[in-house]
Amino acid sequence: MFDFLEGYDLLGAFWVTVQLTVYSAIGSLIWGTLLAAMRVSPVPLMRGFGTVYVNIVRNIPLTVIIVFTSLGLFQTLGVNMGAEDFTTINFRLAVLGLIAYTSAFVCEALRSGINTVPLGQVEAARAIGLNFSQVLRLIVLPQAFRSVVGPLANVLIALTKNTTVAAAIGVAEAALLMREMIENEAQLILISLIFAVGFICLTLPMGLFLGWVSKKVAVKR
Repeated sequence: MFDFLEGYDLLGAFWVTVQLTVYSAIGSLIWGTLLAAMRVSPVPLMRGFGTVYVNIVRNIPLTVIIVFTSLGLFQTLGVNMGAEDFTTINFRLAVLGLIAYTSAFVCEALRSGINTVPLGQVEAARAIGLNFSQVLRLIVLPQAFRSVVGPLANVLIALTKNTTVAAAIGVAEAALLMREMIENEAQLILISLIFAVGFICLTLPMGLFLGWVSKKVAVKR
């Protein structure tokens, strides 16, 4: 039944998907945290930039962003992300596009967590002389992260599934291999089932683990 899988690097394709997810998740967490800090910043310019960025990026389809990184940044502007070969360039451009898109959702999830921190704690921190960055770093963000592990888990699961869009610029991840196999083999239902199970194996344990973490680190109020 599975003889047609010979000649296809199924594990390699899913490994590329895992790499896309991990690199994009790390970048999105960093950039999303900075955006969240901008959105609650007392500086109007930074607050305005964060608001405009999130509202614009969230309403642009991910496919458009990914294709723009290839056609716009690479082919038009010559941005090669420090790589020489086409495969590596496309991989890094896909990670960049996923970070740009996912960080907007990380920002909003984190901002909702920031809003759960009691205002009295912030005022007390300011009263003892802490500046905005110190209040954010020492008081607000640690509690905010603990309260949004669940929403961030949903964002991470969505990111894992969104990596399939990278196939649009030729990144050799699971969706690209699936399309190639469907074109070459007369096993549409079986191929679809194999890749569906593959993504379930990636996302289900992740969701269960992060759900457990969310309960463990939840802030008791």
